[in-house]
Amino acid sequence: MRSSFLLLLPFLMSVREAKGGSDFRVCAFNLQHFGDSKAKKTEVMQILTRIITRCDVCLLQEVRDSKEKALPKLLASLNSYDSKHKYDAVASERLGRSESYQEQYVFVYRTDTVTVTGQYQYPDDRPGDVDAFSREPFVVRFKAPKAVIKEFVLIPQHTTPTNTTKELDALYDVLQHVKKMWKTENVMLLGDFNADCGYLAKKNRKHVRLITEKSLTWLIEDEIDTTVRSTTSCTYDRIVVHGEKFAREIVPLSAKPFDFQREYGLTEEQALEVSDHYPVEVLLKVVNSRLFFNGATSLALTGTKETTSKSKFLSLFCPQLPRVPSLDTVVK
Repeated sequence: MRSSFLLLLPFLMSVREAKGGSDFRVCAFNLQHFGDSKAKKTEVMQILTRIITRCDVCLLQEVRDSKEKALPKLLASLNSYDSKHKYDAVASERLGRSESYQEQYVFVYRTDTVTVTGQYQYPDDRPGDVDAFSREPFVVRFKAPKAVIKEFVLIPQHTTPTNTTKELDALYDVLQHVKKMWKTENVMLLGDFNADCGYLAKKNRKHVRLITEKSLTWLIEDEIDTTVRSTTSCTYDRIVVHGEKFAREIVPLSAKPFDFQREYGLTEEQALEVSDHYPVEVLLKVVNSRLFFNGATSLALTGTKETTSKSKFLSLFCPQLPRVPSLDTVVK
């Protein structure tokens, strides 16, 4: 098995490098208290602009734009910086149990590569699940003509650290509700799940259906650091895909954090001015690159050691090859 996989590695590497304008990139980024104050910092906005314009769709979290000035300023910066695309956004209402601390979910997207076909604010008052979330998911359905998966749903979540286990488990109920409501299987859940370190104890993972349900594939592995601080190493930010069909249309080895500190040559102090999180991202296969992946099955980069999604890894290009362990390699 090992020798067969080694023979396949050069081709896998060439596939990973076959990127550019044909990519379709979905991202999730915790901006850490993004509001009027941060939007006034020129250097920070320049870096945020460079990061977000890499993505066709980018979920922004911790948007605290109470004056409604920061998001318009960010959109103006995106459209000025990247004249090849037009950027727009769809945002949730302000969410939170406290009047003094509320956040919005914001999806920024390229209008020439994707359109919004539906949006839904989960009410969080369903029987048996009342007030499960501090920030209820703002669910958005997208249509992407150039992606092999033409239409898909994104369910965002920024969990409360002290309630991570309950909120992650409740996300499974949101998933089932959305699947039934919109009659779709193509669903991705993403965001700052706080799904590591002290916030999600290993003993509690068996109680989280989002982890134990076999139809879900966690694309960002445990022990992959999504935090900027050198003193922390936690996999807080995650991307989870529902269903084999959607998982098959993920570009193998593409799910990863984007280390903007290294990419842009920043000091840790400079990077922390932007955020204390790295964005996480994944590529969807596009129609004109289908030939690169014909016969491929999904990459299973599991988010937990308890799940068995690694057994779903790859039958890449040579279906007769044995399945092999997963790799989580940074793709630039």
